[in-house]
Amino acid sequence: MLRRTLAYEGYRVVTALNGLEALAQARDHNPDLIVLDWMLPKLDGPAVLQKLRNADRTPVLMLTARNAIEDRVDALELGADDYLVKPFAPEELLARVQALLRRAAASSDRTPLRFADLMLEPSTREVRRGTRQIQLTPREFDLLLFFLRRPCQVLKRDTILQEVWGYASESDDTVIEVYVGYLRSKLEAAGEARLIHTVRAVGYILRDP
Repeated sequence: MLRRTLAYEGYRVVTALNGLEALAQARDHNPDLIVLDWMLPKLDGPAVLQKLRNADRTPVLMLTARNAIEDRVDALELGADDYLVKPFAPEELLARVQALLRRAAASSDRTPLRFADLMLEPSTREVRRGTRQIQLTPREFDLLLFFLRRPCQVLKRDTILQEVWGYASESDDTVIEVYVGYLRSKLEAAGEARLIHTVRAVGYILRDP
């Protein structure tokens, strides 16, 4: 069903029946996007994702029947770029695929981004605060990149969800709060001033202290 849906929209689709085959197909075809099921024979989705992330940064949309927030966080921490719970509408899948491909195209810009004493290098995914190097998960990196490309702008929560996660839902506002908290703890780990500020009842802003 997924292959037919994506092919109808003009995408060239390669399929795999198990996790080991998925890794081989990813290596041989170098896809622009991977749609990855959680439950796969031979090697499950999270194990496939972990091996993929050791090799490259191809966008990954994880499909699963697991809808607990802990499962979502686990998948995102492993490096998934988005997370879609079954059952889902084909229209939603296509919207998320398109959003992930847009984000991947935007992140191909290799120009370093700087704000105050913060520097982000898209090509190497290096982040520094002053001289201190900061290690970010893929989702934290994407969120910080989104802020750095829109400094001093008030960004609404639904806009952040749409552009960074690929969808917007009021029920997922807590996901943004969690990841902003992760970013703040890492950016301020050595006592640096806060750069990401909360705009009450609206969203967030990257602002020089």
